[in-house]
Amino acid sequence: MDKSENLLYEIHHSFPMPEKDIRTYSPLKLAYLGDAVFEIIIRTLITEHTGGPVKNLHKKTSSLVNAKTQAELAATMMDQLTEDEKSAYRRGRNAKASSVAKNADIHDYRSATGLEALFGYLFLSGRSARAVALLQYAMEQREFTI
Repeated sequence: MDKSENLLYEIHHSFPMPEKDIRTYSPLKLAYLGDAVFEIIIRTLITEHTGGPVKNLHKKTSSLVNAKTQAELAATMMDQLTEDEKSAYRRGRNAKASSVAKNADIHDYRSATGLEALFGYLFLSGRSARAVALLQYAMEQREFTI
């Protein structure tokens, strides 16, 4: 893929902004973005692999985009992370959020926030392919199917 087909490049090219060190972003800001990155990957996979009405797509998406599943995926990919990636995950996991999802326990919620922070970090680092590879690895290890 050349630069012109990279979403992050297109965003920065179309909306120029001063360069900022990603490590200075708050972990919750990274998780905010990473939540969308994770969901767009899952929604893309489900859209391309699941038939039927949109409610079927939503049901399948909801089974994967939740704190419990994200926590399981995060635990599975831990041994694959670099030190920088582990740091991004830990910063997200340890961040003090003002709320917790109503259907998640605190441990799963924090692990999921760590995963989202990792995915936000990878996206802003221009390494979306790494996020996809980590997700693929974790899903294969957990035998999750789309």
